[in-house]
Amino acid sequence: MHIRFLVPGNVRHGSGGNKYNAKLAEHLTTLGATVDTLTVDGDWPVGSPADRQRFADMLDGGTTVIADGLVASGAPEEIAGAVSAGTKVWILSHMALAGHSDLEAKALAAATGIICPSSHAAAELEAKHGTQNIVIAKPGTDNADASAGSEPKHIVAVAALLPNKCQTLLVQALSRVQDLAWTAALIGSQDADPGYAARVRAAVEHYGLESRISITGELTGDALEEQWHTADLSVLISRSESFGMSVTESLAHGVPVLVRRGTGAVEALGDTRAGTALDLSDPGKLASTLRSWLTDHAQQQTWRNAAMTARGHLKGWGSTAAIVLKALDAHRGDT
Repeated sequence: MHIRFLVPGNVRHGSGGNKYNAKLAEHLTTLGATVDTLTVDGDWPVGSPADRQRFADMLDGGTTVIADGLVASGAPEEIAGAVSAGTKVWILSHMALAGHSDLEAKALAAATGIICPSSHAAAELEAKHGTQNIVIAKPGTDNADASAGSEPKHIVAVAALLPNKCQTLLVQALSRVQDLAWTAALIGSQDADPGYAARVRAAVEHYGLESRISITGELTGDALEEQWHTADLSVLISRSESFGMSVTESLAHGVPVLVRRGTGAVEALGDTRAGTALDLSDPGKLASTLRSWLTDHAQQQTWRNAAMTARGHLKGWGSTAAIVLKALDAHRGDT
């Protein structure tokens, strides 16, 4: 099968969506598909007429297209035109758009089908737009070495510095447990929202935590693995999250996770008991949970053991790609 994979050009940091797209393309190729990944420049999710024409030109007639929802959801007419001309256009919707609901609804209706990375993301789409033709293909996880941990305990938060990711809340919570021994690292792009990144740095300075909280910027490869190797706890407390790939990445290293209740990160954590989901409507809840974990060695060991067990049951990206390929293949001969 020949697949054209269209991804947005205006998301330049290592977002979960970007990582998912790259891994899916890689493993579709491993399964025998021919995948051409093309970057669609433009001011997405609603591009200019020139942006939408550029997108339309990439919807080559007669082939199968997977288009990232950040691009596709803003171009319903272009999708409808391509589908009517014989192109199978699948929208890979990492999460429902925050705005532009009418455009998104029309794009989803025009598409051949929709791919979502989680049941949570699919449910959000259907809550907004009604029942859809959705295939759920959860992110895979790469095998990884187990963390050795640290003394004092090392806490990591792997996410771009963005308001939705709530690093300022984590810094505030850590400021309330300064009497205990710990270190922390905020690992993610500072360029995605420079203004928010500046507020995170200011919060660290305000609480006098410069020597205990490092803001590393985006890390990959060995530098990221070094952080995971020393980690004892991972925190992903985004206000919204379609899945939260850093959760399963954490479990792959045998590191338990704190997530926010009501987000897709709960689905990523599953029933592993390797950490917990928090109701963060109480601003003190995160600090009290951190204090409990830092002072309760039995809890530390229980969560660690659960993470090590979960580590052996994670599915790889080949499973994700196989689900997608099966769905695409089933629709290939449809008219």
